[in-house]
Amino acid sequence: MSHRLQVLLDEDELAEIRAAARRRRLTVSEYVRQSLRDARTSEPGSSLERKLLVVREAASFGYPTADPEEMGAEIALGYAADT
Repeated sequence: MSHRLQVLLDEDELAEIRAAARRRRLTVSEYVRQSLRDARTSEPGSSLERKLLVVREAASFGYPTADPEEMGAEIALGYAADT
């Protein structure tokens, strides 16, 4: 079932939204729906599935690791070489 959402905008905002919709060859309604979907899915807590996907993707990569003191010493050496 569809529901109507009323949003009040000033003339300048509405003109910018109309122009953006026109550039994408969309109606204002479709442009707003897509924009709201994009905003909703980009929220940090958008969904458990999205979080798991990101964690699994990150876990598939190999990251260099070392003892924290050793890494700190290597970083310090790098800074010393720049001076």
